[in-house]
Amino acid sequence: MSIRLSKWIVMPAAVLLVGGAALAQDTSSNGSSAPGSSAAAATPAKQPTIAERKENQQDRIANGVKSGQLTAGETANLEPKEAAINGETRADRAANGGKLTQSEKQQINQQQNQLSKQIYQDKHNAKTAQYGNNKVGQRRENQQDRIAEGIKSGQLTAGETAKLENQQKGINQQVKADRSANGGKLTAGEKQQINKEQNAASKNIYNKKHNGKTQAGTKK
Repeated sequence: MSIRLSKWIVMPAAVLLVGGAALAQDTSSNGSSAPGSSAAAATPAKQPTIAERKENQQDRIANGVKSGQLTAGETANLEPKEAAINGETRADRAANGGKLTQSEKQQINQQQNQLSKQIYQDKHNAKTAQYGNNKVGQRRENQQDRIAEGIKSGQLTAGETAKLENQQKGINQQVKADRSANGGKLTAGEKQQINKEQNAASKNIYNKKHNGKTQAGTKK
């Protein structure tokens, strides 16, 4: 009896140890405690502010531009939505002495939730920015990198980024059409024209990054 009893005492203890290890692994991988745990009750997760969410969204877009997960067209579509949320936030604050009401915060968070979902979908669809191993492709990739750095640093506002990405989208479409008409290649004249357009885009990127306009909250 004593042997059989000790067996049933040891087994639940082993099960508890395994369960505890799995919970610890889930907690460390997610960076937060499981709902209902004592850790979660003691230190509830701090909700990000409107400004923190905005910065996070811009960082995600910048990373997508840099990695090629977001095409110029996708970025040009995302940034006006970010600009619209930013504009609404400024207007609400101006109407309320620099503060947001609880309902305004709720509305803006709802809009940021929708934008967050779209950023995720655009970054994980089958579309990627592919430039090819040639001088034209290298210039386009370089321009996208400069735009991504401007978003990340706060030098480019959402509205400025949208305009720049629309310009890049137009160049990309022209390159695609020219290649399609010439068996996948560009003529010398087409290369010259595209480089001229990229020169103008390059100047535009520089001007917008150095015009004094920055994303709200950016340290100068």
